[in-house]
Amino acid sequence: MNPIVFAVLLVSGIGLLAGLLLAVLSKIMAVPVDEKAEALEEILPGANCGACGFSGCSGYAAALSKGETKNTGLCAPGGNEVSKKVAEIMGLEAGNIEPMTAVVFCQGQTDKAVKKMVYEGVASCKLASQLFGGEKECMYGCVGLGDCVRACPYSAIMLCEGVAVVNPSLCRACKMCVNTCPKGIIGLVPKSRASAAVLCKNHDKGALTRKECAAGCIGCTKCVKTCPEEAISMDKNAAVVDPAKCTACGACHEACPTGAIRLLTVHN
Repeated sequence: MNPIVFAVLLVSGIGLLAGLLLAVLSKIMAVPVDEKAEALEEILPGANCGACGFSGCSGYAAALSKGETKNTGLCAPGGNEVSKKVAEIMGLEAGNIEPMTAVVFCQGQTDKAVKKMVYEGVASCKLASQLFGGEKECMYGCVGLGDCVRACPYSAIMLCEGVAVVNPSLCRACKMCVNTCPKGIIGLVPKSRASAAVLCKNHDKGALTRKECAAGCIGCTKCVKTCPEEAISMDKNAAVVDPAKCTACGACHEACPTGAIRLLTVHN
């Protein structure tokens, strides 16, 4: 037999046997498809942010399908619309999701925050904060190098004069920025109701805070004494507002001598 023809037949035979073997193995080792989980994953937003408490959209879909959770309202980015669709597939009652938005609790812009050095390293908040806490005197404030901006899948955050600012109309409360911020100064607040907020996380004593930032909370307790709803308390020299009690009357905002307290308006 011609060597060339023999080589072609040999290779073809090996290929045929390999194909048959793979076909048999694919049947034997096939993983069962969870059609309900696939249907759930298709309607989830796909951000894989973990705000639901699971590993991602696929993890949440699998947990629902397996009955590990019956809460259809865990997907904050998807909101009530996704909650209703999940409930329809699962035959459950739709959970209610209150619209939330991220807020950066810092107003230490370049004209207010005092710098202790000039940082020229990698543009990373995480790395810069490891070097004496960043270039600002305030150890608690926004580093301003945009880790949260890059983490946000909805382009809802931008840098403004050295501080991250969230656009509530674009924010989907996925918590990616919350989990990314090395200073832990980003939190979620309701979109649907107005509330006062202390946009400062500085826990130093008032005299030191004044030297660090013109917009910092100095722990004077004027807001605590002024609030008619007793919605404000002190936490290690810093005032904290309880949104559940706050009626957005504005008394604390007017009383604050440094302007650290702002009124957050309702956003659709």
